[in-house]
Amino acid sequence: MSTKLKIILIITGVLVIDQVLKIYIKTHFHYGEDMSLFGADWAYFNFIENNGMAFGLSLGGEYGKLLLSLFRIAAVILLWKYIIRLIDQKAHFGLLLSFALIFAGAVGNIIDSAFYGLIFSESKYHGEIATLFPPGGGYAGFLHGKVVDMFYFPIIDTYLPKWLPIWGGERFEFFRPVFNIADASISVGVGILLIFYKRFFKENEPETTSKEDIESSTSEEAGS
Repeated sequence: MSTKLKIILIITGVLVIDQVLKIYIKTHFHYGEDMSLFGADWAYFNFIENNGMAFGLSLGGEYGKLLLSLFRIAAVILLWKYIIRLIDQKAHFGLLLSFALIFAGAVGNIIDSAFYGLIFSESKYHGEIATLFPPGGGYAGFLHGKVVDMFYFPIIDTYLPKWLPIWGGERFEFFRPVFNIADASISVGVGILLIFYKRFFKENEPETTSKEDIESSTSEEAGS
């Protein structure tokens, strides 16, 4: 199997899992509804939507939303071209994997922004569950859809000691952001890149002349 095919399969796999789960959550959960995962009190499905960035962050306003969507599209096009270039250069597979995960995550959230407003009815608190391809059309136009998030892992949920300056007595929650498979894919890709950066690029560094090579060359010159 060629390297390019492996990368395409990885990207496709992430996108399929991401979209299948988002569509399931969108069409089976009320907005804001949560459900414990495997009976744990620190891991939940918690259906929310956001207007823009990863982990529930957003860029305000309709123009901000449009600008972010256009920026994402331009970024993934450039990133794909870079991945192809790395494949042609026979770069370390770990480097290709990290960029493939980042690319897949970005595309996954772009799909939400670009098409979900067109194909889904709006999700509301305690209202009707959203439907796919509603008779009256979707809730927003092209590139103005909302990103579906569902994973919520409040591993630590407590209150800070009252004696603590400034934040004393306030609620502390970790991990607070609600995210999706696409967000996780981006985070894993970035993490791999940061941890193994030197190893990935070491293969591309020019080889330095070793001490043994210098001594061998000197001996040959002396004997000639």
